[in-house]
Formats: sequence, C-alpha cells, structure tokens
Amino acid sequence: MQILDAIDWIAIGLYFAVLFGVALWVILQKSENTEDYFLAGRNVGWFVVGSSIFASNIGSEHVVGLAGTGAAGKFPLIIYELHAWIVLLLGWVFLPFYARSGVFTMPEFLEKRFDARSRRFLSIMSLVAYILTKVSVTIYAGGIVVSSLLGIEFWTGALATVVLTGIYTIVGGMRAVVYTEAMQTVVLVLGAGTLTIIGLNAAGGWNSMVSELGPQFFNMWRPASDPDYPWPSLFLTSTIVGIWYWCTDQYIVQRALTARNLKEGRRGTIFGAFLKLMPVFLFLIPGVIALVLKNRGILHWEKSDEAFASLLKQVMPSGVRGLVAAGLLAALMSSLASVFNSCSTLFTIDIYKKFYPQTEEKKLVAVGRMATVAVVLAGIIWIPIMSNISGVLYEYLQSVQAYIAPPITAVFLLGIFLPRINANGAYVTLVAGFCLAMLRIFLEVLCGKGIISPENFLYNLGTINFLHFGVMSLVFCLGTTIVISLLSKTPAPEKVAGLTMNTLTVEQRSENRLSYGWQDVVSSAIVVLIVLWVMLYFNGK
Repeated sequence: MQILDAIDWIAIGLYFAVLFGVALWVILQKSENTEDYFLAGRNVGWFVVGSSIFASNIGSEHVVGLAGTGAAGKFPLIIYELHAWIVLLLGWVFLPFYARSGVFTMPEFLEKRFDARSRRFLSIMSLVAYILTKVSVTIYAGGIVVSSLLGIEFWTGALATVVLTGIYTIVGGMRAVVYTEAMQTVVLVLGAGTLTIIGLNAAGGWNSMVSELGPQFFNMWRPASDPDYPWPSLFLTSTIVGIWYWCTDQYIVQRALTARNLKEGRRGTIFGAFLKLMPVFLFLIPGVIALVLKNRGILHWEKSDEAFASLLKQVMPSGVRGLVAAGLLAALMSSLASVFNSCSTLFTIDIYKKFYPQTEEKKLVAVGRMATVAVVLAGIIWIPIMSNISGVLYEYLQSVQAYIAPPITAVFLLGIFLPRINANGAYVTLVAGFCLAMLRIFLEVLCGKGIISPENFLYNLGTINFLHFGVMSLVFCLGTTIVISLLSKTPAPEKVAGLTMNTLTVEQRSENRLSYGWQDVVSSAIVVLIVLWVMLYFNGK
C-alpha cells in the first residue's frame, strides 16, 4: 500500500498555508463584540452561508463513517444523507421566525417563545449533545484519518488536529470559521469527487460493482419486520433527527443567522441543500468501491471505518492523493471549528450572560474561548465509552441523535405551529425527553458490558432498536407538550405574536413573500425531485 510522498506533502502544505492565511486575514479584522465574534457581524452572503452549512455537516465523521457504512453494507442509513429536503425547511419555514426575532441562539428563541427555563435547559441539552456526538465523534474520526494517512499514533493525530483547529477558531471566532469553511468545501468536494471517479474506474465501473455485490446490497428499504432497519421507523426517526439537526440545532442554524438578510439566508440554505445531495456519491460510494477491491484482494483493511483512507492511499496518484488528504483534514477541521464556535456561543450567550448580564463584550468573548476548551476535554473523555454503543461510527452517531432529537423537535414544531403551546409544556417536555435519552444511553452501555440480564425489563429498554425508540420518544414528547400545555394557562400575547405561523401580521407575511423569487422556488423543487429519484433508485431491484 502506498504512503504519502513528497509531492503529496507539498500539496498538503500549500493547502494549509492558504487556509491559515485566510484565517489570519479574518482574525485581523474586528471581532471584539459578540455579534461579530459569534455571528460574523450578520453580513455573510448566500454562497458562504451554504458552503458553511455543508462544511459544518460534512466532517471527518461523515467521510470516515459514511464510507464505512457503504463498506459494511448498511445502505438503509443513507436516508440520513438525503436530508436536503429538510435543509429547505430551515430556509422556508424556520429561518423567517429566527431572523424576525433577532436571536443569536436557538435557546434564546425558546425564551422569546416560552420562558427562560426552556432557554437554560436547551443550552445544557445542546452542550451535552455536542459532547456525545459532534465533539467526541469528530475527534475520534479525525484520529482515524490522521493516523491512517500520516502513519502516526491515533491519539497524537487526534489531539494535534484539535489544537490546530482550536487556535484559529478560538482566536478568530465565527468569521474565521465561515470563511475557511467556504474554502474547505471546495477542496473537499473536488478531492472526494476525484477519488470516486478514479475508484469507480479501478473497480470496473458502477455496473460491475452492482453485478458483483448484487442489487439487494444497494437496497435502502428493508421490510417493516427487519430487525435492524425497518423502513417505517427508519423514515420517521431519520426525519425527527433531520428536523432537530437542520432546523433547530445551533450548530447548523448559526450559519444561516450570519446572513445579511432573510433572502441571502434562505438562498444559502437552498445552496446548502444542493451540496447536501453529494455525500452519497462522494463518501458512501467510495466505501462500496473499497469493499469490492477488498473482495478482489487489492485492498486490505480490518474495520470498515478504515475503508476511505485505504482506498485513498491505494488508487490515487501522487499529488492528487495529497489534495484529497488535505480535503479529509479540512473536513475534520471544519466540523471541529463549527462545534467549537457553537459551544462557545451557547455557553456564553445563554448561560454565562444570563447570570452576569453586565459583563463587557471583551470578557464575554474570553469566556466563550474557555468554554470551548472545557467542552473539547469532555468530548475526549467520552471517546472510549463510544465503543459500547455501536461498532460502526456512523451508526453510533445516528443512534445517539435519535435519543436526543425527539424532545427538541417536538417543542420547536409545536411551538411554531400551535400558539396554544405554552412554557410549561415546553419545559416539561425538554426535561422528560432529555432524561429518557440519558436513561437509554446509560442502559445501552450497561447492556453492552453484559451488566444487565436479558430477563430484566431494563434490558429491553436498553436494547430495543434505536429507530423504534426514536419514534416512541417523539410520540411521548408530542403528547407531553400538548397535555401539559392544555392543563395550564394560555401563553401571553407577546409570547406568540410573530413567533407562530398563524399570528403573523399582514406586513410580516408581505415581507416574507418579498424575500424570495421564482428562482428560489424552482431550485427547491429540483432538490426535492433529486431526493425522490435517489430514494426510488436504491430499492434493491
């Protein structure tokens, strides 16, 4: 198996020189107030918004995990990569409410719609979710990438990338993040696209792979009775997770909030939706190629999560291999940079500032930097525990998100569409749903270690299919929100005016209509049609 040579290292070096040059230029710009540090001054155009949304989503956990998913034959999980239609919901449904309210964060929006209790608790929930998923998973996947490509020890590679990314994120803030992400998106797409094309050629083409593995291998729709991926629960739970992730999570929505106006923000989400159509072809298909080449004795790897790096080192020519390696490192760094900034924003704006409202702007920025360090350390500590929840990185990510997403999805959806939902309903749902999620994770770890007997009732709760659990949790959360709200008083007028779908004024509706044109509608329709085509194509026939 080939290793990186001198030309590859030159390509990587040039890439990082340009990357840090961009970051340095941004850092030298003004970033001493919270709006500039956390939201890039709310003056970003649609191309950068869309690129940042995509780069934030596609981190090393996707590159490594999604290729590993393809190599392991877990094709039903690609439904999570067909969420481009949900990205459109962010721009068309949710973003107008967020932009109109002028909020920095999603917890801040809940305070405007409900009360301060919901804001504080969602901030805590989000930070815990980032530790369990984004921080730990990204660092873990980054360690695999770096150790595979550079031939160094896992933890050395993981921690080195954390330090490098942390420097420009902590110093430069959101402006440094979004502009470097725009550059990283271009490198990642070109690099992974080149690998897919060369890999397909090495495998003899798409038809050769389908013939060798069989059409059923590529079937994403398993029967409802399937023990692993029953299609009804797969579709519903993936949608629940998608709405939480793309429409209500600070990590993604913060990118749209940097836009200079609603029109640029919506167009950024549409562009991001187009980019989101590519991961199946850029990352999952290389995993399938790696499996085919392994079956032929050309590639050698032990864990499916090593498939992408193994293919990269084997089939790519010198120089180009270095460019793709730079793209992989870019994916790692963009994800880490995004979650670093989101964590600092949540802690600083929604927790620290609420207790110390008179804190000056410079100190708030310093607090955000310290919060970033704390969250990263917690994520590193969690990494060894991850192996007890799922053997495939991408499946671990989706399972934990299926536990965390339902209460947040329920509160935001009902809060925007039903004015009768009140603060008590929202708060009780967030607390109860979060406790249920933590109980499931705790039981799953115990079951994985064999501590709980299969005859125990708790064993069933800890081992029931995560897709079924996601659906049941959402039903529980929706019911809790509605019942508690109906049993308590009606929200005050200022808690719903302009913040729910049927309380918009004539002026607000008119302003919203003026923020898009026919091009936006047609582009969105094309995205939906492509998603439907992919869903129909991968049907195992």
